[in-house]
Amino acid sequence: MKLTWALAKVAAGEAEALEEVYRCTGAKLLGVISRIVHDAQEAEDVLQEVYLTIWRRAGSFDPGRGVSPITWLAAIARNRAIDRLRSGKARPVQPIEAADAIADDAPSAFERLSRLEDGQRLAACLEGLEVNRARAIRTAFFDGLTYEAVAGRLGAPVGTVKSWIRRGLAELKACLEP
Repeated sequence: MKLTWALAKVAAGEAEALEEVYRCTGAKLLGVISRIVHDAQEAEDVLQEVYLTIWRRAGSFDPGRGVSPITWLAAIARNRAIDRLRSGKARPVQPIEAADAIADDAPSAFERLSRLEDGQRLAACLEGLEVNRARAIRTAFFDGLTYEAVAGRLGAPVGTVKSWIRRGLAELKACLEP
């Protein structure tokens, strides 16, 4: 009802009513257009054309024909987006080879392999530690717990847990050094 009223006001030339139509429908119509043109800037350009069309053709909307206002507006948006694609005015799509020039921030295969090897070395060194020291280090560092929480989980005094971790880290350091 609100859109029907606003479209009637747009047909009468009231710019404030077009603003209301935009507030109520802009996001939805932009979504409709974006799914067709696949480019954000292009979609915004088409959306502007849609609202110019609505401004000019609002008087042709007839609520008595059984079409909801949003359906009528979405049809205009869809048609304008398709027209843009067919006209060739849509921005050209870059060939896949252009992707070679785009930087990839992901670690290289060598870096991933090095990390994997480092992880395997760490796991081997952890296996070589005394059981309580290894368990205390795993609980503190891999589970992110405080000394007190580790002590509670392992059923040992806090001072003992600190000693296990300190001595275990010293042994890990020696094991990991080249």
